[in-house]
Amino acid sequence: MRNLEEYLQIGVVTTTHGLKGEVKVYPTTDDPERFYDLETVWFDKAHEKHPLILERARIAKGVVIVKFKEFDKIEEVEFLRGKELYVSRDNAVELQEDEYFITDLIGMEVVSEDGESIGILKDVILTAANDVYVVDLPDGKEVLIPAIVSCIKDVDVNEGVMRVALLPGLLEG
Repeated sequence: MRNLEEYLQIGVVTTTHGLKGEVKVYPTTDDPERFYDLETVWFDKAHEKHPLILERARIAKGVVIVKFKEFDKIEEVEFLRGKELYVSRDNAVELQEDEYFITDLIGMEVVSEDGESIGILKDVILTAANDVYVVDLPDGKEVLIPAIVSCIKDVDVNEGVMRVALLPGLLEG
């Protein structure tokens, strides 16, 4: 059984906004509007998570402008610049069948249909057509596996194993 991350990233503070303690957040969630319903987000300080209470949020030009209850001046939010914002797993969006949080996929062992180890999933590339999984091979190379039904046969998040059917020639070269 694998330990799953307790917190999931939903954005990164890019800069301050105005003089009254607002910040601009680049959303790393599929649904930036979820900021409207959040009461608390968390940030990392000295390897510990600390809460921030949301007062309000609005979307403008691809970023979320957030005001936290704790701060009313630009000087008070400067330290948040570059900080990643998280929600606790129990406040995460509900996933549909065969949907996964990227953080839960990273580090998974990728095995063939017959159980032979292929490598470790190190990244997910988001494309318009379908996601692509980047897998580190034991020889130091990597292979790109499309996240499509014909390739991804099973994903066990709790065990940290993904079973795949590789397209012919994918490991050659």
